[in-house]
Amino acid sequence: MYKWVKVIGFVFAMMLVATPGFAQEEGADGVTWEILSGTAFGAGMVLLGAGYGIGKIGSSAVESMARQPEVAGNIQTGMLIAAALIEGATFFALIVCLLTLLL
Repeated sequence: MYKWVKVIGFVFAMMLVATPGFAQEEGADGVTWEILSGTAFGAGMVLLGAGYGIGKIGSSAVESMARQPEVAGNIQTGMLIAAALIEGATFFALIVCLLTLLL
């Protein structure tokens, strides 16, 4: 519960700091502060999710290998495939976040 209070407090503080940026005029190329901050926030959330997922896969795989060393090769193969799928989804989401700058 305390962790969520810290996260909500951080997001609130970030929005207070970003308020002057939201009041700025549109730039010469049509890119506004809202688009840039949304893109950066989206890309950051994507990377946090990918890091958490790959970390969870790695810790579970190492724990499984420690419990049953005879199937370590199969566990490692499955872990690498799952990590590659997470990385692929991460790159796709980052491209979508960056493409919002062009629209």
